Amino acid sequence: MSTSTRPGTDTGTGTNTGTDSGTGTSSRPRRRRRGAERRPRFAIAVTALFFALLYLPVGVVVLFSFNSQKSLTVLDGVSLRWYTALLHDEVLLDSLGMSLRVSLVAMAGSLVLGVALALGLVRSRSRLGSFAGLIMLVPLITPEIVTGVAAMLLFKGLGITLSTTTVMLAEITFSISYVTVILRSRIAALNPEVEEAAMDLGATRGQALRLVTLPALLPSILASAVLIFALVFDDFVLAYFTTGVDPQPLSVRIYSAIRFGVQPTINAVGTLMLVGSIALIVLALAIPRLFGRKGGLDLLSGK
Repeated sequence: MSTSTRPGTDTGTGTNTGTDSGTGTSSRPRRRRRGAERRPRFAIAVTALFFALLYLPVGVVVLFSFNSQKSLTVLDGVSLRWYTALLHDEVLLDSLGMSLRVSLVAMAGSLVLGVALALGLVRSRSRLGSFAGLIMLVPLITPEIVTGVAAMLLFKGLGITLSTTTVMLAEITFSISYVTVILRSRIAALNPEVEEAAMDLGATRGQALRLVTLPALLPSILASAVLIFALVFDDFVLAYFTTGVDPQPLSVRIYSAIRFGVQPTINAVGTLMLVGSIALIVLALAIPRLFGRKGGLDLLSGK
């Protein structure tokens, strides 16, 4: 007699094994997906702890700048008392004015020299240009305290009295590398045929640079200017080693005042400096967008 089987009926162990293996195979991707969808709790905890340690002291300074009492441990009411006292503190206001002057001069000087140096490094075809490009990266990785001590020894060796001028010279020298690195990649990305076309139409090399190249670099130049202003205004190490007796930059004045005890006015100064620095950085990141470029974070890479 012949044994007949219906279509679709499972007979034998092999079919059952295949069904089990199919079920096992389909469950593995589900397990993998569930594992991938799990949040990395440890990484989130570490990140939260990092930001808490980084910004909690800053938040305390901002909070106690509005304290109505002369206390750095107990918050007793909200008041603008210390901001009003800051407006009547001539010493701090003089230091603030000096910091603004130094930042503006350093910004202007580093832009002029940085743009010229970036153009020279990109247009140079020799090995010396490549070597100079590597040298420009050294100030970015050199500890700032080394730069400050070297600048002080240089001025002392030349017989130059430390003053506002020495601070400006040191800050300009330190800021040139930032401008050069930001603009160098941007200049390399420009199409040289546009400048050559301008010269074919009768423009001189200087006119092509002024009318074609510099307008194309304007977003990066303005962003670099704002960034340099923020860096110089907040700088302490280089200003500390190259400043004179009076007036002193605001960062050095704050350090001198803290050595004799922290005053609530210092909290107000720190809060204003924090707000100003954040505003300048946001402006630097927003400038490329104002000129129709995508994104503002690319200013650090010069793209």
